[in-house]
Amino acid sequence: MGFFALANGYIQRFCLSLAITEMVATHRLHPTKIDPHACPFEDTITTNGTVHSATGEFVWDESTQGLILSSFFWGYVVMQLPGGLIAERFGGKYTLAAGMLTSTLATLLTPAVARTWGAVGLIILRFALGLGQGPLYPSLNVLLAQWAPEKERGRLGAIVFAGAQIGNVISMALSGFLIYHGGWTTVFYVFGTLGLIWVLLWQILCYNQPSEHPFLSKTESDYLAEELSKIKSKDNLPPTPWRSILTSVPLWGLIIAQIGHDWGLFTIITDLPKYMKSVMHFSITQNGLWSAAPYLVMWMFAILSGWIVDWLVGPRHVNITIVRKIFVSIASVGPAIGILAASYSGCDKVMVAAFFTMGMGLMGAFIPSLKVNALDLSPNYAGTLMALVGGIGAISGIITPYLVGILTPNVSRKKLITFK
Repeated sequence: MGFFALANGYIQRFCLSLAITEMVATHRLHPTKIDPHACPFEDTITTNGTVHSATGEFVWDESTQGLILSSFFWGYVVMQLPGGLIAERFGGKYTLAAGMLTSTLATLLTPAVARTWGAVGLIILRFALGLGQGPLYPSLNVLLAQWAPEKERGRLGAIVFAGAQIGNVISMALSGFLIYHGGWTTVFYVFGTLGLIWVLLWQILCYNQPSEHPFLSKTESDYLAEELSKIKSKDNLPPTPWRSILTSVPLWGLIIAQIGHDWGLFTIITDLPKYMKSVMHFSITQNGLWSAAPYLVMWMFAILSGWIVDWLVGPRHVNITIVRKIFVSIASVGPAIGILAASYSGCDKVMVAAFFTMGMGLMGAFIPSLKVNALDLSPNYAGTLMALVGGIGAISGIITPYLVGILTPNVSRKKLITFK
């Protein structure tokens, strides 16, 4: 259920990235002259030497689209720390349920709000959606601290947090199909309905800690009680040690790693579909499939990495800090190389898609390293730590979509100039 929570969360937060490519009528903003050096067009209408996009009902320039895409992160950042504190105080179950219900209702309302109040209304709605998802990671960390033994955190953390990658796969691939057959509004209605189903099942099936679960066997209950004995009950926890937290060097190292991760990930998630359509000129179905591929590989590599991490920490007795650092390094360098290689691949669609897929796929190593490290540092305050790490890292999500809109006002491919 934690896996599906993240899958639903990422579907709802990023399905707009692909849908907006069909919502906006780019030809009514700035018709683009045919550039013989640009990538070839496929699904366009050409008249008198001018290329027009044939779809879209809204007239939003690139900077406005950047604001719309980044507005989610405004609310997401604001609610990270309060969400973590609430989850530690009242339990992850109800905090997560309330947040996902808010996110789901905002998703269902997206078409009506966009058509009634335009860009301003959509920005406000996306801000509310971000508020709902702010407690997502902190709540899951609080729950994992209560349910995941130390030697199983790599695997269990990989399974839960890899839901984000599957959410991205479904969001991109299925959105392209839904838009092609039913228009852009179907994306929000279908994914919103799936969110409501998840909220209902979560309330029935999930509990804050093993001692509350009515279906848990005695064997498993005793095992978890022994393995998790160092975690204090929330009723016995002292006040949050803010001075120790804010002066922790390992925590600030984790925050720096999270900023790098989020900068690359949020840039790709929010703007890869626009790049695939506006620069590479993929059709909407091709766009959805190729935009989904990096996250499918990322998910597979995350699961594989989780098993390797637990094998190294468990049977091989490798120092857990060294293992986390190795996998964070793989997840940082791999995407950087892949994105750079894709940017120098010209109009070769296969090469561009392959480099994005391979590079971003290696980012899956972040899951059993970066995403579970807060549990290593302090299982008793995992929600607060993850809120700080995630909240500061997510600030990049506010910056990157708007920055891309400012840097690429004409949504065109820069030609490389060789000086002799």
